[in-house]
Amino acid sequence: MTTRQESDSLGTVQVPADALYGAQTQRAVENFPISGSSLPEPFIRALLVVKSAAAHSNIALKSIPAEIGEAIQEAAKALLADPGLMRHFPVDVYQTGSGTSTNMNANEVLATSAAMICGLDVSPNDHVNCAQSSNDVIPTCIHVSAAIALTRDLLPAIAHLESSIREKATLVHHHIKTGRTHLMDAMPVRLSQPLIAWADQLAAASLRLENLMPELLALAQGGTAVGTGVNASDDFAQAFCYRLAAMTDLPFTVAANPFTRIGAQDVSVALSGALKALATTVMKISNDLRWMNSGPLAGFSEIELEALQPGSSIMPGKVNPVIPEAAAMVSAQVVGNDAAITVAGQSGNFELNVMLPLIAHNLLSSIESMAGVLPILADRAIATFKVNGASLESALTRNPILVTALNPIIGYAEAARIAKLAYSEGLAIIDVAVRETAISRAELAQLLDPAGLTGSPD
Repeated sequence: MTTRQESDSLGTVQVPADALYGAQTQRAVENFPISGSSLPEPFIRALLVVKSAAAHSNIALKSIPAEIGEAIQEAAKALLADPGLMRHFPVDVYQTGSGTSTNMNANEVLATSAAMICGLDVSPNDHVNCAQSSNDVIPTCIHVSAAIALTRDLLPAIAHLESSIREKATLVHHHIKTGRTHLMDAMPVRLSQPLIAWADQLAAASLRLENLMPELLALAQGGTAVGTGVNASDDFAQAFCYRLAAMTDLPFTVAANPFTRIGAQDVSVALSGALKALATTVMKISNDLRWMNSGPLAGFSEIELEALQPGSSIMPGKVNPVIPEAAAMVSAQVVGNDAAITVAGQSGNFELNVMLPLIAHNLLSSIESMAGVLPILADRAIATFKVNGASLESALTRNPILVTALNPIIGYAEAARIAKLAYSEGLAIIDVAVRETAISRAELAQLLDPAGLTGSPD
């Protein structure tokens, strides 16, 4: 491989001849050959937007020459339009805990690109990184990339799944099924009722995420190295947020205390917790769908999920609930990501958290994977499942738990005796109740009518 020689404060290093990055990026590539995964593209894109907004602000504050600042902005714009963007950002996720290597990677790439645009000597540190530090840039990019991913991808995906479930609930409202607690037969419910519960869970999850947005939009930028703002103009943070808001259509603000955004990652931990709560909701929905679909002969067989692919390499005709399974796996991974983010959030040592790349990687992974699976769950599982009405009716009419409706009339103990007889004799509860009580069949039919026991009108 053809190389060129670059230098930094530690000396010289050989860099691929065609690379836009320089010595510090190359050292990071050599120091951290760990996972083979760089920080996610949404994070890198946010980083370039942050650098562009900083250059714009620094021009306005006369902190860097206008020609150089404009070239940095033009370089960032070109990189954002480059389909091969990520080849310029090879630094592994598992690197220095401040993310300095990734920050310098961006500084070097932009400096090289800007120099080619304006024909001037552009410094990665003095120009591209002017009024900045890795210690405020990386926390800022965590917030910016997460805010963009939430508003653009995840919140619309949650809304789509919620809407799909509510629409399906309307369509299946007339179906009544056996309710289950502890996976055992319980009182009847309308099929719409658990679906509406799912939708309400999703609405609550969305609200929790939305409630975190004001904190997520408050940025560390301007705090520089430790939160004091050393080497940055007093007006830089405000100018930066104003420009960033114009670029992203999100109302970013200056954090009231940059120390809280640099030394800690409480907002990221809270956001990850809200994502974990969403994941538990999606896991419940997925598992409920799998149970209701189980069978078709030896399971509940209450619904039939869309057949999307053969389910076995050895058992012909087998079809599996693949979409709920995929959603359940995404949910499990989000829970795992949250555990790592929780540990990482505890690594705020004095004035800097030193697990920022891990937090960025896991947070965006949770957001993007959840945003990816929810529309599929909506369109290929919820919207398309069919109801097995005959199976619902068969189980419902044989459910001895319906005797619960007779408790106020004959008492719990007598109702329990009748239920046991119905179980042991394999009879419908109404037939045993006619025999064992003085209540007429007509009255029993009314008392034991499953529709009347759901608490929901037709």
